[in-house]
Amino acid sequence: MAEGFISEEDIARVREANDLVAVIGERVPVKQRGRDFWCCCPLHNEKTPSFKIDPALQLWHCFGCGEGGDVFGFIMKTEDLTFPEAVRKLAERAHIDIKEAGGRGASSSKKARLKDICARTAEFYHTQLMRSPAQGAASARAYLAGRGLGGEVPRRWNLGYAPGSGVLVRHLAAQKFSAEEMIEANVAARGRDGRLRDRFYNRVMFPIFDAQGDCIAFGGRVIGSGEPKYLNSQETPVFHKSSVLYGLDKAKAAMASTGTAVVVEGYTDVIALHEGGIRNAVATLGTALTLRHIRILSRHAQRRIVYLFDGDAAGQRAADRALQFIDASMTPEAGKSKIELCAVTLPDDLDPAEFVAARGADALNALIADAQPLLAYGIERRLAAHDLGTAEGRTRALADALSVLAPIKDSLLAKDYAVQIAGRVRAREQDVLDQLAHLAPARIDAHAEAREGGAQDQARFAGAGDVPRNAAPTPAQRFRSLPPSERNRLRFEREFLSLLAQHPLLALEHADALASTQWHSEVHAALASAVLGVLAENPAAEPAGIIAAASRENPAAAGVLTSARLREGIEPAAACAYLSEELGIGDAEEAVASLKAQLADARGMAPEEVDFVFNSLVAMQKDLAARRSAHKPHHD
Repeated sequence: MAEGFISEEDIARVREANDLVAVIGERVPVKQRGRDFWCCCPLHNEKTPSFKIDPALQLWHCFGCGEGGDVFGFIMKTEDLTFPEAVRKLAERAHIDIKEAGGRGASSSKKARLKDICARTAEFYHTQLMRSPAQGAASARAYLAGRGLGGEVPRRWNLGYAPGSGVLVRHLAAQKFSAEEMIEANVAARGRDGRLRDRFYNRVMFPIFDAQGDCIAFGGRVIGSGEPKYLNSQETPVFHKSSVLYGLDKAKAAMASTGTAVVVEGYTDVIALHEGGIRNAVATLGTALTLRHIRILSRHAQRRIVYLFDGDAAGQRAADRALQFIDASMTPEAGKSKIELCAVTLPDDLDPAEFVAARGADALNALIADAQPLLAYGIERRLAAHDLGTAEGRTRALADALSVLAPIKDSLLAKDYAVQIAGRVRAREQDVLDQLAHLAPARIDAHAEAREGGAQDQARFAGAGDVPRNAAPTPAQRFRSLPPSERNRLRFEREFLSLLAQHPLLALEHADALASTQWHSEVHAALASAVLGVLAENPAAEPAGIIAAASRENPAAAGVLTSARLREGIEPAAACAYLSEELGIGDAEEAVASLKAQLADARGMAPEEVDFVFNSLVAMQKDLAARRSAHKPHHD
């Protein structure tokens, strides 16, 4: 959804009104150490605080996961918001009115209007459930009580009852909402006679909230008999099934603290688990889990996502569909980007709500803790489907189980599992490894994924088009494979850029170095240009503003530009001077090496050209020697 333009003046007002320490302190406990504050990172699961908050610069950086930024960046990353959405949320927190201008403002206003309709509708349904003396409302209350969802549960989850018969339409019309708005929000529809009617009739209503807690849609369960048994809102400008998870607004804090997300299939399952103390549970909304869902969950959980499958036939079909998400992101080669997908099938054909009611939350937590990696789970399911007591059954089982490994067939993990499969089917290990090597990698329908809003995830998890999903080196692996001199060079560049972004006056002083350094990283080059651009436009820019502006142009900016970490007693000015000279000497050394290479292969060069290159080389070497001699070692 397009958004309106928010002025830099309003952005600055909102930033100044929201103290970073206070905003972060509302989510996690923070403690002061020296002039800085520290806490455990809310973006990844950790026991030792590595998350630093600089109250003077209003910047934060996690030395564990490498993320960083200003107050807007924190809200964006913890609540999965765009930059304008983060500004609006913090403006609301500080009770600041902001004005949005530009051609895109109308669509943002429309989005807010549709959310308002959903919020008013949820209030109406809830009042009907809690107060209406009608037989339908009484039946809805009885149904919820029978599922163990009585008492205070309807209030905590804002559950409701839809009476139908145009009652909601009349209620919303009285609040000045138009028929077109009700239809677009999908709470009303036109009948064959053209008259406006309620979309939901005689149903228990489950409001659906986005990650920020705004009502955006509804799910309804019919009272008594009737089809469809469950009815969800259709897609609207504010509701997209492939990127919304029921209960995420309530579950994300528990996901961050436990590092685990639990995925179930129904509204009542989510509510029952939360009420039982398992507060990191969410559900999909009438659709299979998508790569978009996985990306959203991995932001809140520490990349451990556990599927809970019912033991019935429908649950097992869902388990088979889940195997499509096996790819290189699940292998050790993925490094920090690894996503651990696990699965559990509940025993005795129970669903999660029934299991918790019968055996308790502790028993379910034990199952979740022992959940199998999705790879092992899938292999076991495939092997169990065949008779391993016969040669024919073992042959079919081998092919079926190996197919699970096709997307990661070149990884060490796949080879390890292949050896285990060989033992189960009594086959020679080398024969099974050879068969694995010749498997055709599975492919995901990139067009279907893009239609569901997951095009970016497709690129991340599977590559583009028909490119096989083989494991590729992670940035950390590529960095470790570099020569020590190059690793040091990149560290110096990162530290220099970070110090200058955090000390704008020093950046102005070293503007020539920012512009002339031969950056060894394309990201660093882009960030140097971004910092220079901000300061050229506003020489008085504050650090948070510089980093926020750079982040809007380059997603890597915040993590790089907040990473400076000087030891006590070392002044930023001295560190910047040292790093500027260190990078300059490095560039000079490369220039000398280039001239030497030209002289080593002087074929085709005119004599006067050779003389010019030689004299330049001599002068540069003399200058370089002097610079090295004057360059004082810097210990930080």
